[in-house]
Amino acid sequence: MLKSKTRPAIYADLAALPPNMVGEIIFGVLHAHPRPAPRHGVAAGELQTELSMPFGRGRGGPGGWIFIVDPELLLGSHTVVPDIAGWKRERLAPFPETAFIATPPDWLCEVLSPSTQAIDRTDKLAIYAEFGVGHCWYVDPIARTLEVLALTGGKWLLAATFKNAEPVTAPPFEVHTFPLDNLWVADGAPSKPST
Repeated sequence: MLKSKTRPAIYADLAALPPNMVGEIIFGVLHAHPRPAPRHGVAAGELQTELSMPFGRGRGGPGGWIFIVDPELLLGSHTVVPDIAGWKRERLAPFPETAFIATPPDWLCEVLSPSTQAIDRTDKLAIYAEFGVGHCWYVDPIARTLEVLALTGGKWLLAATFKNAEPVTAPPFEVHTFPLDNLWVADGAPSKPST
């Protein structure tokens, strides 16, 4: 008896997912998972806020970047959704009017979840390298860590690690320092900035 081959996932498969699911197509396989847990969402939101003022708006920093939370990236045959992505402003001009973005970001961040971190650290990381994403950050809101990876010669190298409340100064945003505990939830609320 002959087995039929499973067809590769297509964009219509993403559109057919229920609204409470995030879908990605990675190496032809549809991956669907629920929206992130609140602790995950707080970490992503706080990091985006931390970077947007100095790098997006140029307040206390050089500006020149555009940040998008949960962008749908169409990279070749892959459709991936990092938690946050950032582009140098000139690389995203003209600004896309489609639901997806085909220009690879210069930087991105994956906030790790138990259900997605295996794919985030393997298949998606390979795709990001293939398309020349310069930096990838992994934020783990449970372990309270940040790993900074830099693409060098087509390979990912660990550039820095941070934990708990350590001050973060990391590529490609070295001109701005912030305490890592700004991203963590304490007693059900975001941590207050250190003074």
